[in-house]
Amino acid sequence: MCGGPILVAEDWTIQELLTAGWSEADLAWERTAEETAEAVAHKDFAPAKSKAGEALQTARAGFEPIDPRLGSSLANYGLCLHLSGHSEGVAHLFREGLDVWRAAGPWIARMDAPRSARSSLFHLRMELRHRDTYRARWQERWQAMTADAKLRIEGMNSSNNDSDACAISAEALARWRRERPAMLNDTRKLMAAALLLLAPPPRKRVSHPQ
Repeated sequence: MCGGPILVAEDWTIQELLTAGWSEADLAWERTAEETAEAVAHKDFAPAKSKAGEALQTARAGFEPIDPRLGSSLANYGLCLHLSGHSEGVAHLFREGLDVWRAAGPWIARMDAPRSARSSLFHLRMELRHRDTYRARWQERWQAMTADAKLRIEGMNSSNNDSDACAISAEALARWRRERPAMLNDTRKLMAAALLLLAPPPRKRVSHPQ
């Protein structure tokens, strides 16, 4: 069994969700994706398949077809099917998940840059004054996260063994718990899609001398 952090539930009221522009589906997907990662990390593959299926159902019903969380849901469900001994159709799920990530540009272009949580009035004024520059820098970060996720999902296949999946999921869950934004915002949605994607790190490209 791979080690992993204990999940601590966050409590958000419906009003807080609405104020942040989130829905119950947004929060339900995030929690189910976490539970999927935890189950895979502990090699509980049957529960992992069930949780991954729930996350996929939530994404299909509640999100746009170009939402990166749908892409991760498809790929994670394919992985969990494979790990539970049902590999038929897995490659198609990986391809479909990658297609969603590749089509996510318009979704990412609409994202709002997170508001600063700092109390300094000076920083808040500077942020407002240079809002376009601030947003452009966030767009660079979002695009980098997206590029990394696409490379990782390209590397998903049915050859990954149980131990690899266990370690990858434990690391993904630990990083998510460590780095997720405290606020409910667009960046958190994208980070959840990227960090809770249970895919291996991208392979390093070997450059050959001319």
